[in-house]
Amino acid sequence: MAERPPHRRPAPRKHSWLRPANGRTNAPPTPPAASREDPPGGAEGSVVHAAVYRDGHRVATPDSLADTYRRLREQPDGMAWIGLHRPTEPELLSLADEFDLHQLAVEDALEAHQRPKLERYGDTLFVVLRAARYLDAPEEVDFGELHLFVGPDFVITVRHGAAPDLSAVRRRMEATPELLALGPEAVLYAILDAVVDGYAPVVAGVQNDIDEIETEVFGGDPAVSRRIYELAREMVEFQRATRPLVGMLHGLMAGFAKYGTDDELQRYLRDVADHVTHTSERVDGFRSALADILAVNATLVTQQQNAEMRALAEAGFEQNEEIKKISSWAAILFAPTLVGTIYGMNFETMPELHWAAGYPFAILLMAVVCTSLYVIFKKRDWL
Repeated sequence: MAERPPHRRPAPRKHSWLRPANGRTNAPPTPPAASREDPPGGAEGSVVHAAVYRDGHRVATPDSLADTYRRLREQPDGMAWIGLHRPTEPELLSLADEFDLHQLAVEDALEAHQRPKLERYGDTLFVVLRAARYLDAPEEVDFGELHLFVGPDFVITVRHGAAPDLSAVRRRMEATPELLALGPEAVLYAILDAVVDGYAPVVAGVQNDIDEIETEVFGGDPAVSRRIYELAREMVEFQRATRPLVGMLHGLMAGFAKYGTDDELQRYLRDVADHVTHTSERVDGFRSALADILAVNATLVTQQQNAEMRALAEAGFEQNEEIKKISSWAAILFAPTLVGTIYGMNFETMPELHWAAGYPFAILLMAVVCTSLYVIFKKRDWL
């Protein structure tokens, strides 16, 4: 950050990029001088909190952006800290006019869905952060997006999502005025620290989920594959949120000497960089672990399917063996039934009915046929 110049805030400016080629502005019409203090676009529902500080102490709590501008102009060496949640386009254009924010940064803040990055536009830093929080009930990670404009005498936070809780950061900074007196860089450090600290519960929650998934995998839970896939997708998002921070913080640390960063802030930022590096390494480890677990789960599922198919094949083989036995005995018993049926028709012209050896012959015929069939089936291992 450049050294803070004396506070000489000019009148609100209109940037050329706000006006198309035909000279007609896309922003709301400029109100007359008598009403310049009115909030742009009416009520400012997206302004969560605004305050003006001097020497680390709050000196004003404006209730609108216009009032914030006026109070800041009245405070030599003052600093404005403005917090917004999903601001409207007129509000961001008003801030761009007052603090000379770059067109590209304002467009990014309006559109959201940006990757974490750090851009410097003159003496203003534009920082995009991805905050995260762990939701216990659904066991999932919720990501939020935070945009910061950090200038010589102002900090503007634009929040898209529920995380992080910047009110806690503001209370912490106001409780340590000696730190807040270091200016916008100190606020940037505190917000970076809060975002990085917010990753710790997420890391703990994900580690617990992975432990549970490992138990479910070896327990044969059929629904675990879906859980692995969903958690792996969250880790991709988590990795996208944490990995760029390493380079961003190293970039800030590289500019310590150039921009005359306070020694105490240098130590704080190095500590944040260490935590970010540790978190990024843990997230990389989670992705690798989930990939290994998914491979193991696929192997176990394949083994289970093979075991089930083997069991089905064995059951089918046993069933075939039983059918063979039943069919063999049915064929053996069918032979005497056939002979008895023929001799039971009681026709008078049947020669065997009046033959003295007819009965022994019929019994012998039944025995020979049954024995022959038994021997044949036995040789074929049907019995």
